[in-house]
Amino acid sequence: MSVRPMVRKWRVLQRKGIRGWAAARGAAAARLWRPLRGSAAARWAGRVRRSSVVRRITPRYPRPGRTGVRRWLPSPRQWLLACVWGLLALTALVAVGYERTKIPADLNAFATQQDNVYYWADGTEMARVGPVDRQAMPLDRIPQGVQWAVLAAENASFYSDHGVSPKGIARAVTTMAFGGSVQGGSTITQQYVKNVYLDQDQTISRKISEIFISVKLDRRTSKQQILDGYLNTSWFGRGAYGVQRAAKAYYGEDVSQLNPSQGAFLASLLKGAGLYDPSVSPANHARAVQRWTWVLDRMVKTGHLSAAQRATYTTFPEPIPPPRPAGLGGQTGYLVDTARAYVTAHSGISAARLDLGGFQIYTTFEKPKVDALADAVSGKLATLDPAGRAADRNVRVGAASVATDGRILALYGGPDYIKQGFDDADIAIVPAGTTYGPFVYAAGLRDGVVRSRDAPRARVTPESPYNGDDKVPIQTPEGPYWNRDGRIVTTANAGHRSYGTITLRQAVAEQVNGPIMQLGMDVGLNQVRQASVDAGLLPDSGFGEQVPQFSLGTATPSPIRMAGAYATFAAAGTHTEPYSVRRVTLDGADVPVRHGTVTHPFTPKVAGEVDQALHDAVRSGAATAAAKAGPDLAGLPGTAPDNTSASFVGYDRTMATSVELFRIDPKSQQLMPLDGIGGRSPKQPGSDLPTSIWTQYMGSAPVSQAPSGRAAAPTAKDDAKDGKDGKDANSEKYAGGSPAR
Repeated sequence: MSVRPMVRKWRVLQRKGIRGWAAARGAAAARLWRPLRGSAAARWAGRVRRSSVVRRITPRYPRPGRTGVRRWLPSPRQWLLACVWGLLALTALVAVGYERTKIPADLNAFATQQDNVYYWADGTEMARVGPVDRQAMPLDRIPQGVQWAVLAAENASFYSDHGVSPKGIARAVTTMAFGGSVQGGSTITQQYVKNVYLDQDQTISRKISEIFISVKLDRRTSKQQILDGYLNTSWFGRGAYGVQRAAKAYYGEDVSQLNPSQGAFLASLLKGAGLYDPSVSPANHARAVQRWTWVLDRMVKTGHLSAAQRATYTTFPEPIPPPRPAGLGGQTGYLVDTARAYVTAHSGISAARLDLGGFQIYTTFEKPKVDALADAVSGKLATLDPAGRAADRNVRVGAASVATDGRILALYGGPDYIKQGFDDADIAIVPAGTTYGPFVYAAGLRDGVVRSRDAPRARVTPESPYNGDDKVPIQTPEGPYWNRDGRIVTTANAGHRSYGTITLRQAVAEQVNGPIMQLGMDVGLNQVRQASVDAGLLPDSGFGEQVPQFSLGTATPSPIRMAGAYATFAAAGTHTEPYSVRRVTLDGADVPVRHGTVTHPFTPKVAGEVDQALHDAVRSGAATAAAKAGPDLAGLPGTAPDNTSASFVGYDRTMATSVELFRIDPKSQQLMPLDGIGGRSPKQPGSDLPTSIWTQYMGSAPVSQAPSGRAAAPTAKDDAKDGKDGKDANSEKYAGGSPAR
């Protein structure tokens, strides 16, 4: 090997100012220069090695001239060099990743749609829902006001950015670095890429692919094409993909007919249709109005809506009610809605992904029971005369059956899902009334009572005596209870009947209000409230002011929740959160679905004593009218203190059923009293109607089916694996309906 060419090469490098090559260490460098020892090239390399530049950029460890720990601590210059090299490595990594990332060839692969199929508990098909509602609309037919509303809401710099937002990326990286969830795409280009090229998994690798594809797509595709694709593929809720179908779903019009105000509302839905569809709940409506206002103001700020135009849009453009899909008539639609809400709240399947279809959803609903419950309700309502009697108008019934293992077996949500979309089995504005008494009794037996200041809690038993007379002053540890009007509060028995001294078990069985009110004060209304939550009511079940009347059922749990709570007593004190879906599959593979927790809020002894009182109520107490439904039944009728509801809640050894009857003013959506319903005396309670419905249903409903081995009820092992669900955010139904079905 000739030395002369190598010397010439090093001299060229030296003239260009590139130094340090000869400073390379290691076996390879040694082998290279060994044959050149003593040559001119070797002498030149030695000079390079001794140069000041090389010495500056070459780290020396341990650091000479230092002692102790300082020998091993990098100097500021070394830290700077490390950062420079790290930045260079990161730049190289990004360049390689960008070069290797390809834009997928099939833009529409995600759009292959199927129905979602719902099955009864016995495995037979219940309903098919789908396919996805989609219709493309050219960008030139989408009004500019709608386009700019979307841009103002989602990505005001769309026409000037390069497909990604450095600020958004930095925010996402920061969130991930501190343990937060992976953030979604900030720009419209990123969201479009996620919609049509990638899946919805919240992973770092998916986020990196999204960024690279977005940059490449922005370089190769016009902004108009990207915006066109985004507006035609985004999910707007109500099963609608694309702005054209969204316009039909929310306003019943072609998108070309929408004004900027309506466009601002549709743009609001892109932030999360489940949170901003006003038809879902009053909370959703408030959020939608706030977001709509912000979008319009933002359009003014970005210069795409004049202040004069903005001043004309002061009234929120209320969308039309959601359309009801065909094939969901009768009770089926309520069942599908309940199962759908459960799936989105208890699995990794989002509402948008569920709308894409392809899932098989196996529910807990038993068709014979659903049919029997619907027949019992419709048969009793048929005896009313709304045409000839004003008190019989606007009468509604909600009912639910929940097994002792948590399966929701049957629902009655209304006369027909197509005619009335609000699910009355899940409504949470109707007072529980005196069916709340067993929770007060259970709290007393479990927690004891305090009757004097600073005294320890004392135990009560089913045989503890209480004053059952009417108009007895309510007592507290400090003395009589005074209301805000300066009057002593007294007990109020039904019909103002007095019973003398009776035991607590008798008070529950015969539904004597006075002892229940006093027991609630003795136990403490906080403890009473907690006992009912432990039994199965939701913490936000409309619990009213904690005054003596609280124990008479001012709380407003749904029929589903009341049935689930009574099932706790039937199950010897074990509570299983109600659930409506046993299993979900996609392409034959199981999709994990979490079930509610199993808890033991009451000992078998306490639950057994409550159970005994409820059995006494059917045998010889306030619920004897229900005895003809069969043997071994337990339950209580109930009326609200203001007579705005009537109910019956009871159970056999396999399931509990709650029936609630009420009236709602169609204009104000407020509860109306049941005075005179069915032609009875205004002073007569209406609880005989739900009692009759419950009795007929329990007498005709077939025996409950045991869950199959592949979809059994959740066990303690399942609970440990799945964890606690807490309050589910999946169903803010009409008037604040109960989540977690």
